[in-house]
Amino acid sequence: MQTFLKPFWRRSLRLTLLVTMVSPPFVTSLAYINLFGRRGLITYDLLHLAFNPYGPQGIILMQTVSFSSLNALLLISITQRINPGLINSARSLGATPTRILLDVIIPAIKPGIMVVALVSFIRSLADFQTPTIIGGSYQVLASAGYYAMISMGNLHLAALINITLAIPAIIGFFIYIHYNRSLTMLQHGLVDNQRELILPKRGLLWYSSTLVSVIFYLVLVLQYGSIFLNAITEQRWGHYYFSLGPIEQTAFFISPEIIGRTIGYSIIAGFLGSLISFLIVYYHQVHHSQLMKLLEMVGTLPYILPGTFFGLGYLYAFSTKPLILTGTATIVIINLIFKQVAFATKAANAVVTQVPTTYFKSIYDLGGSTIAEWRDVFFPLTKRGFALTFLNGFISTMTTIGSIIFLVHPGQELLTLVMFDVVQQNEYQVASVIACFIILICLIVAGIVIALINLTERNRSHVF
Repeated sequence: MQTFLKPFWRRSLRLTLLVTMVSPPFVTSLAYINLFGRRGLITYDLLHLAFNPYGPQGIILMQTVSFSSLNALLLISITQRINPGLINSARSLGATPTRILLDVIIPAIKPGIMVVALVSFIRSLADFQTPTIIGGSYQVLASAGYYAMISMGNLHLAALINITLAIPAIIGFFIYIHYNRSLTMLQHGLVDNQRELILPKRGLLWYSSTLVSVIFYLVLVLQYGSIFLNAITEQRWGHYYFSLGPIEQTAFFISPEIIGRTIGYSIIAGFLGSLISFLIVYYHQVHHSQLMKLLEMVGTLPYILPGTFFGLGYLYAFSTKPLILTGTATIVIINLIFKQVAFATKAANAVVTQVPTTYFKSIYDLGGSTIAEWRDVFFPLTKRGFALTFLNGFISTMTTIGSIIFLVHPGQELLTLVMFDVVQQNEYQVASVIACFIILICLIVAGIVIALINLTERNRSHVF
């Protein structure tokens, strides 16, 4: 539905989706408790209902909402690449909007639908935060592995559970590769449409999808609005009053040192992760290195494996001689770097393939070195993609928890870990303040990066 709206509405809704992606993965669970918990704003205060939000229904609902923003952005990007001629031909033959949606648009994006479904499947397998917060006594394998490590201290049982989780994740990944290849073949040779996709806004299916979309965006607004409201209010005698109490109380849980450590780790991991990914893609795409191709394939594993599995692997690998890193900041940063390499290499691939190979051949024919290739061609033409990849790595690190929860030494906490702890202590207002703080930091850094990109591009266009 969003693809066929006017540009202003498309940009506004896209911005809404992007903002919802710069928050910790379990913030939806926090909003769910705030709205529908035993003392929730809707269930208790508004409807006066005794509603039990915990259990499998809460897990399924919250995971669905959590992954919807990314899925929507991916599907919007895929839909925008549909050839407008297909829709115009169907319209000229008298097809109704409903038939165009059913016979043209949905078949065209079917591989994309399967891709986002499989990505959600893999992410759901690895999600232990939502079941831990919302599941109550109901457990899934991811939460069982977490409790095996935290409650029982049984590293071997936790590893066994995570290996069990990795099996369906790897199977799902191979199916993902099949549909992703089909999607690539369908879009091969296409460029982003310069013309808008036009579809008459009528028909039962159009109105139904519009209704579902409106409800979806209202849920997002309600979700994040409740987090913000819970961070700046207190309840007294059944009424809510503006208060700085939650913010003041948060000072007991986080300190400038924790904030600085989190931002520092995110900057380092974002920069080095992007640099490593662009180096791998450079030597693979430009110099056709088979070793780099192999490294690129291996780099996909951290994305498809459960985060706790990836973290436990680091505990096993770096807890004995000759390289003991457990309890240090190094092991956390290395984990954060290589956890994002999978996404970063895909983004780098998309950027590097747009650089004409003749540019590199020209430098080679003129006797230029690899440094000259980077200085004069590769970096100038890919710096926007590098900046956006860094930004994604920064936000991913700011909001991650699964892969590092077993690696962070006491006294070296990060914001997401503190937030996860206070949620388990039922300090929901403090958790709301931390969530708002994380979102604010991500938005500020995103604004700085985008402003720098626009400034450099404006200066370059000024020169030319």
